[in-house]
Amino acid sequence: MPLSQPTVARKPMHNRSIQVHSFEREDGLWDIEAELIDTKSYDFNRNDGGIRPAGFAFHHMHVRITIDDTFQILEAEAAYDSAPFDGRCTEIAPVYQDLVGMNLLKSFRQQVKERFGTTSGCTHVSELTSVLPTVAIQSMSGRRRKDPNKTAKKPFMLGGCHAWRLDGPVTKEFYPQWYQGPTSEVQETVEAKSGNE
Repeated sequence: MPLSQPTVARKPMHNRSIQVHSFEREDGLWDIEAELIDTKSYDFNRNDGGIRPAGFAFHHMHVRITIDDTFQILEAEAAYDSAPFDGRCTEIAPVYQDLVGMNLLKSFRQQVKERFGTTSGCTHVSELTSVLPTVAIQSMSGRRRKDPNKTAKKPFMLGGCHAWRLDGPVTKEFYPQWYQGPTSEVQETVEAKSGNE
């Protein structure tokens, strides 16, 4: 369902587009590529005195990471197509190789903030990295659901959002052994699920 219609007249100003694509590689690893593009809906003055036309990207950044099945980052790269201060911005790109060694599921966003915060990184590239953990999880979700040992360890997503809350109907249906509703109801759910398998 879309947002409701605005009730006050307005004009477009700023546009941000973020796209992320993941790839399963032949060597068993995974690549995730993220892209951020900022444009304005009006012409504006450039720092060099020129005019930046409406719709022309003034931020256009890319990040690629390579991860293994444990979500460990093995390779990382940042690149720029456009930045407001050209080379002064883009010279920071090589430091994002320091993403290597981080794990997307272990305080990743906090580590990015600590390593690349303020003058140690690029605000927009660092912001772009924030989408990587959930995209990685979605990329591997089909494979993980087929894992016959999925019940041996509590699935990572349980308790992570409203739908996957431990006392909710989704957890009750798909992972009754981890469901935390009333005790009698939990036992009935587990027994019912076991009887259907």
